[in-house]
Order: sequence, then structure tokens, then C-alpha cells
Amino acid sequence: MKNRQAELVRKLSDRELLLNVYLTQGILLILTGVIGGLLYREWWFFDEITEINWTEMLFLGGGLALVVILVDSLLMIWLPEEMLDDGGINERIFKEISVLHIFFLSLIIAICEELLFRGVIQTHFGLFIASGLFAVIHIRYLTKPVLFTSVVGISFMLGVLYEWTGNVLVTITAHFLIDFTMGCLIKRKARN
Repeated sequence: MKNRQAELVRKLSDRELLLNVYLTQGILLILTGVIGGLLYREWWFFDEITEINWTEMLFLGGGLALVVILVDSLLMIWLPEEMLDDGGINERIFKEISVLHIFFLSLIIAICEELLFRGVIQTHFGLFIASGLFAVIHIRYLTKPVLFTSVVGISFMLGVLYEWTGNVLVTITAHFLIDFTMGCLIKRKARN
């Protein structure tokens, strides 16, 4: 299955790959609305899982993002490049888009994934199921032990942060900062 997926991805242009990222996020957002509406028994459930608390968002979300970015940066220094290679997908996505586009894409991904995995799945089924499903959707990492362990670890940390705060805006902040920073670093590395 992995080879088949890799072959399909290789056949896509960079633009088609980026469109697939947006399509995937759209599907996750639709799933959030449908599953969330059914589980919460109302279609507007966001006020139950969100609170604008700048202190938590900046210090807890930002703090977690800083830890993850530092650990990822150290892994990039200490480990051979092939252990961190996702098949070049992230590089293809980020190398040609502007920093503003990386900002927008990272925000969309953080919102869609955190609303579904923390706000809906974790709220109703728990931390382990939400973190497991989050890791599984990052299928291209399944055969890369370091990348898969990293995704699982990040997912659990985001889940614990959500358990602690009960505020999905905090996990959205952390997820956004991680993706935006790493996207910018990938872009910079691809340009050098």
C-alpha cells in the first residue's frame, strides 16, 4: 500500500498535491460538522469547546509549539536525513508557496484537524482514540519510525493540552505554530 501511495503522489504535480491537501482538510471539516452535530446533538457546538483565552493560547499553545519545534530541530541536526524523509511531500508542498500561503495553509490544517480530533473525537471517545486516529491519517509516516513516533507524541501532547484546558483554540494555536514554523523551515531549506 505504501508503494502504491508513493507512486500516486509522484504522479501528482506540486499544484495537484497542494489541492489534495486542501481537499483533505475540507473533508475533515465536513466530518467535523456531521459527526460533531450528531454527537453534541446540535449543529453549533463550537462554543462548548472554545474560549478566547489569550494567556492559554499564547503561553500554553505557544509553549508546546516551541518545545515541539526545538525537538524537531534537534532531530534534524542529530539524525540522518533519510530517517526524517517523508518522501519529499512536505518539501513539494512548501518550497514554492509564499510565506503568506504557508500561514494560510497551516491555519486551515490546524483548525480542521484540531476541531475534529480534539474537539469532537477526543471529547467523546478519549485521548487514546483521538491520538491514534490522528496518527493513522498521517499514513505516509507509518513506515518511518521516527516520523511516526513524532506524530504520535505531538498528538498526545496536543490531546493532554486539550484535556487540561478544555479549549480547542489552545491546541489550534499550538498546531498552527508548529506547522507554520516547520513549513517556513522546509521552504528555507529547499531554497538553499
